[in-house]
Amino acid sequence: MNTAIKETQFEFPNQTGFYKGKVRDVYMFEDKIAVVASDRISAFDVVLPLPIPFKGQVLNQIAAKFLAATADIVPNWVTSTPDPNVTIGKKCEPFKVEMVIRGYLAGHAWREYREGKRSICGVSLPEGLKENDKLPEPIITPTTKADEGHDEDISREDILAQGIVSAEDYAILEKYTRALFLRGTEMAADKGLILVDTKYEFGKADGNIYLIDEVHTPDSSRYFYAKGYEENQETNQPQKQLSKEFVRQWLIANDFQGKEGQKVPNMPNKIVNDISDRYIELYEMITGEKFQKADNTDMMDRIRKSIEENI
Repeated sequence: MNTAIKETQFEFPNQTGFYKGKVRDVYMFEDKIAVVASDRISAFDVVLPLPIPFKGQVLNQIAAKFLAATADIVPNWVTSTPDPNVTIGKKCEPFKVEMVIRGYLAGHAWREYREGKRSICGVSLPEGLKENDKLPEPIITPTTKADEGHDEDISREDILAQGIVSAEDYAILEKYTRALFLRGTEMAADKGLILVDTKYEFGKADGNIYLIDEVHTPDSSRYFYAKGYEENQETNQPQKQLSKEFVRQWLIANDFQGKEGQKVPNMPNKIVNDISDRYIELYEMITGEKFQKADNTDMMDRIRKSIEENI
């Protein structure tokens, strides 16, 4: 039985549009959208060939929990989550930037620092840091939101100079980003995890700013285990982490970083299953709940009905 959702291709009577993202299929209606979290996985801005069983359910359900837990900080787009893989909510006009915030020097930021850069997105970094060190304070390193291809680092100054976001709105996005990261950090610490870095996306509807997309999931965030963090840093050992970084590292080890001319390596079934297990592990760690796998016997019919009955 196929337990992974690679894509959906529904057509609804009152549908006004459709958008296929790297991971999500978005069905648009007059003032609502229905978002299906597929099991596609992307890395280095490339969608990998094989879907990961239950990954979409993990993302959708973690996002639902964190969106509900942060609604007192910023209003969000969600109106209902009628299916393990479906969220329905308010249609917003997205800002063309992603608000990335980092509390530690890891991932992309570390790779840039290792190459000698001491400024990322216009934010200066001190000398003498090593991989996974805690930063003196969290830094915001935005990226452009590309419809296709790679997102690109961009500074606050360039965002404002290019008119991508107004100064008034950007000040609000920064305020929300820092408050959300603080809440996420506290919630992670409560479960024995460190929220290393994450990204937030925002949109506007009726003149108001809303938090959109997913929040604090393994696709948008990086987590370390708190236990052993200090010892690993002192002894220059890698951190045990729950994020997509291990997928990126596997790809790098197989000569793929999304660069021109590189070919995506074949993913053995063991790798696919290991990735699925990692996503489920993160769900259970960050929520403190046992993951209940959805019945995917008739998953397409289940998903379609959940949208029809709730739009």
